[in-house]
Amino acid sequence: MIKAIIRFSALNKYLVVAATLVALAGAWWSMKNIPLDALPDLSDTQVIVYSKWDRSPDIIEDQVTYPITTALLGAPRVKAIRGFSDFGFSYVYVIFEDGTDLYWARTRVLEYLSKINSQLPQDVKVELGPDASSVGWVFQYALVDKTGTHSSDELRSYQDWNLRYAVQSVPGVSEVATVGGQVRQYQITVNPNALAAYKLPISAVIQAVRSGNNDVGGRLVEFSGREYMVRGRGYVKGIGDIEKLVLRSEGGTPVTVKDVATVSLGPEMRRGIADLDGEGDVVGGIVVMRSGENALNVIERVKAKLAELKPSLPTGVEVVTTYDRSELIDQAIETVKFKLIEEMIVVSIVILVFLWHFPSAIIPIVTIPVSVALAFIPMYGMGLNANLMSMAGIAISIGVLVDGAIVEVENAYNKIYHWQADGRKGDFHTVRLEALLEVGPGVFFSLLVIAVAFMPVFTLFD
Repeated sequence: MIKAIIRFSALNKYLVVAATLVALAGAWWSMKNIPLDALPDLSDTQVIVYSKWDRSPDIIEDQVTYPITTALLGAPRVKAIRGFSDFGFSYVYVIFEDGTDLYWARTRVLEYLSKINSQLPQDVKVELGPDASSVGWVFQYALVDKTGTHSSDELRSYQDWNLRYAVQSVPGVSEVATVGGQVRQYQITVNPNALAAYKLPISAVIQAVRSGNNDVGGRLVEFSGREYMVRGRGYVKGIGDIEKLVLRSEGGTPVTVKDVATVSLGPEMRRGIADLDGEGDVVGGIVVMRSGENALNVIERVKAKLAELKPSLPTGVEVVTTYDRSELIDQAIETVKFKLIEEMIVVSIVILVFLWHFPSAIIPIVTIPVSVALAFIPMYGMGLNANLMSMAGIAISIGVLVDGAIVEVENAYNKIYHWQADGRKGDFHTVRLEALLEVGPGVFFSLLVIAVAFMPVFTLFD
């Protein structure tokens, strides 16, 4: 079969050249659209189940982590499940078999979680982690106020309720996680002596606050041929609204929250801090890329979005980039690209020196860039990105690429030399074709052996 392919190619050279040009056009398109990254994504297909419950680790392990873990053991294509319990939260990592679609896996996890929601404690909040991989952290920024006019809680509120959602709307972004700053909250400091004087339990204050921050709807009232919708608007908008909440009434005189407690604005208790350049507390955001996206394109879109939002930032506040993987990607790709070009030039010079015949040397020299370009077509089709590892694999194979072409050219050159020495008997094209057919199958199978030897490296088999 190899001889038949060689014979067909030799007899239909214009068709082969046309097919090569079409393939190179496809290779060029693949090179333009293939995802770029600095490092390969070697992580497993995993879904993270996050649970929040303000209890000790042993209680969370028994009542949250263990039930979720055991329920997911029967999910299809699950390879391993790892559960971690800490104070106030729980993580369950569900790892699926290689090749499993991430969104199919997330759907299966949601199906199995729906079966055990009723078995979990009432206050437990369960959610899935972002649809991202372990290398999804591609960009990070900080909100810096050099004028000092904005407090940490104001910057945190702006990040949580404005900037975060704007950045998260960028295509390819899975999540924007907020770090640092102080979360503003209403704090009610109860006076136990006042509670005892009014003979009220602490639960009365809790229930009053819980039921006092709510909007309710009623029926329609018809009056003079018109319908009026009845509704009760009770959302808290300030400290005064909480202070006026009624705990109970004594002889027509209401006892309010203000009578037994002090209401103020304060920061939520936190267990960490974000610092920038040693200058103190700062508010920032971590941009997590969706799995399978082009990291370089996502980062560029995030930068464009931040530039678009710059005029709407609070006065004196600027967005400072603290981590940008695009710099690493550009430098890594440029380094590998330079080494590829350098290696192709060196190999071409070596071929010219040893063959010492430019028309013969041009064939293996042209083979190098054509083979490198065509390698991007299967890479794009298999969903692989161009990174240090995949590009380095191409660099390693450059020396092997020209071996077959050199052997073919050497044998053809030798056959033509003897043909000329014998008085040019027979057709030139026939002599050249016989030379190619003589060593073609052997060259093909030798390259096949090398390709098989490299396959575990390129495909990262376990």
